[in-house]
Amino acid sequence: MIDSKRVGAQPLLFYLIIYMNEFVCKKCGNTDLLFVGFKNGKPYCRKCISMQGEKAQKIPLSKGSVKFELPYELTSEQSNISNKVLASFKKRKNVLIHAVCGAGKTEIVFETIKYAIENGLQVGFAIPRREVVQEIYSRLKRAFPLNNVIAVYGGNTSVLTGDIIVLTTHQIYRYPSYFDLLILDEIDAFPFKDDELLYNMFVRSVKGNYVMMSATPDANIIKQLRENECEIFELKTRFHHMPIPEPSMMFVIGFLKYFVLLKKLKKFIANAKKVIIFVPTIEKSISVFRIVSRFISGGNYVNSKVKNSSHIINEFKANKYSYLVSTSILERGITIKSLQVIVVDADDAIFDEYSLIQIAGRVGRSKDETYGEVIFLANKENDAMRNALATIKECNEHLQSVF
Repeated sequence: MIDSKRVGAQPLLFYLIIYMNEFVCKKCGNTDLLFVGFKNGKPYCRKCISMQGEKAQKIPLSKGSVKFELPYELTSEQSNISNKVLASFKKRKNVLIHAVCGAGKTEIVFETIKYAIENGLQVGFAIPRREVVQEIYSRLKRAFPLNNVIAVYGGNTSVLTGDIIVLTTHQIYRYPSYFDLLILDEIDAFPFKDDELLYNMFVRSVKGNYVMMSATPDANIIKQLRENECEIFELKTRFHHMPIPEPSMMFVIGFLKYFVLLKKLKKFIANAKKVIIFVPTIEKSISVFRIVSRFISGGNYVNSKVKNSSHIINEFKANKYSYLVSTSILERGITIKSLQVIVVDADDAIFDEYSLIQIAGRVGRSKDETYGEVIFLANKENDAMRNALATIKECNEHLQSVF
């Protein structure tokens, strides 16, 4: 039954028409009448109304040989999963790659990307955050130098077609029934996680099959994928076969935490280490940077409201800054040599078990420098911190049992 109080002021006749015809938004699949409006007597979907813009034109892709260049040779474990992913794609099976942070998930799908391009198939690589899109775009452009690799994200939509399209999940609406192979990384990350609209857009853009990837998928995601007969491949070791740095917990109440923060930061910088100081909120990123910069120069801060965040991150990689204060925008996808991590207010509710694991996973990713420090600076210990540490220890114990 349609509740006239819930649907608001729109004429009930229109809602009855929609109800009888089982209204389904062609763009996002919405069927909820609460998100249906009317203009000039015609219904429209309010759920995806903000996603306006040019749709990508379908262009024929020619078959041909593909050359890709890896920055390192795949391990036997990586090669094994790479072969399984390719075999699954050939059988038109969907895949989840569940691999620890620093396992080399991106490189594992290169053979499948190569096969798709060789057969004239359209490849997409979607990530929730634009900072990671830019990182993956650079890696794919280096890896596939003979192919047209493009990046699509807010403010960068002038070119929409290419052999490999790297894009934010918000831009998927431009590609209905478009991709023969769509790779979705960081499936548990904001804003994709728990966003039905973005998930529906993702599903509707896949003409062929998808490969999902994550270091921290929760039990519900895994259960749902198993029910959909998705093949799941696990990789519990990093590509360099060294353990994930285990976080140390430091409990300091109030303003005293800044004395500890400054002491640790000075030590890291004196040893020529780069440091990311993670904080829970945008406001905190500004306030912590203001305090720290009074005592230690050579830093900057980034968050989703800083317009030139990508430029600042690139300068950090190029050694212009020795430290960055950051919100969770840098918790995934970024690889920086000699990186150390300090999490301020690690007991804040915004840091769940999975985000803390991802943050710890930023450290020790380089083959030349596999170790580093991860510090959880908090008022008190909580379940998220305990569970993150337990999960990391479990992965490291698996490593010891294998090698």
